[in-house]
Amino acid sequence: MFDPLLFFIAAAFLLAGFIKGVIGLGLPTVSMGLLAVTMPPAHALAIVIAPAIITNIWQTFVGPYLLGIIKRLWPLMLGTVAGIWLNGGMLTGPYARYGTIVLGVLLMIYAVVGLNKLAFSVARGNEKWIGGIVGLVTGMISAATGVQVIPSMPYMQSIGMEKDELVQALGVYFTAATLGLAYNLTGAGLLNASTALPGMVAMACSFAGMFIGQGVRSRLEPEAFRRWFLIAMIFLGIYLVAIAIYNIARA
Repeated sequence: MFDPLLFFIAAAFLLAGFIKGVIGLGLPTVSMGLLAVTMPPAHALAIVIAPAIITNIWQTFVGPYLLGIIKRLWPLMLGTVAGIWLNGGMLTGPYARYGTIVLGVLLMIYAVVGLNKLAFSVARGNEKWIGGIVGLVTGMISAATGVQVIPSMPYMQSIGMEKDELVQALGVYFTAATLGLAYNLTGAGLLNASTALPGMVAMACSFAGMFIGQGVRSRLEPEAFRRWFLIAMIFLGIYLVAIAIYNIARA
């Protein structure tokens, strides 16, 4: 019989891929948020990780800025990998049940920052030490939630990259971060044969959603779509926090 969970996974990644196709980002954030409604973040991340790595690798090599990006972002990437390694037990340890609350709060912060278009500026001479700190914090948060956008995204927007360079930089950075998470998941025994079928469904639906999103991008107003997407993330974050607190209180 058809597993209803597979249908939900397919729908979640179709939507997440569509959003990435329209606005260029959001696949792990959206899919983690949606899957956390039905499963712990650690299990959701085990499904998200393969589509995230593949789509990020593809984004990494679309553009001529790769060498320059690595030279500028290596402290951010190294700090992120270190943070993921240092906080690796959060996905499966005794505090793992609080991961959904943290994820919900991060979705709300991510959305509020995006809606307010908060702008920061980091001087070129300060990039290395600030990037390392931002990476370490992002990695520790990512190890517990699977989401790598806070505070790395505001930081990358603050260092003055051009639009196309920033898009490629996101691919480079998220590739390093998701590979670090994959190492943690493998060590915890969460990447195994049971995640193969959901992972393949997620992969296929991600690319299908991206293809559809790219096709309709020219017909939509990207800024309006982005605004409603961020508003939806706020409500999803509120729901995740509320349901997680309810489940913890009932346990």
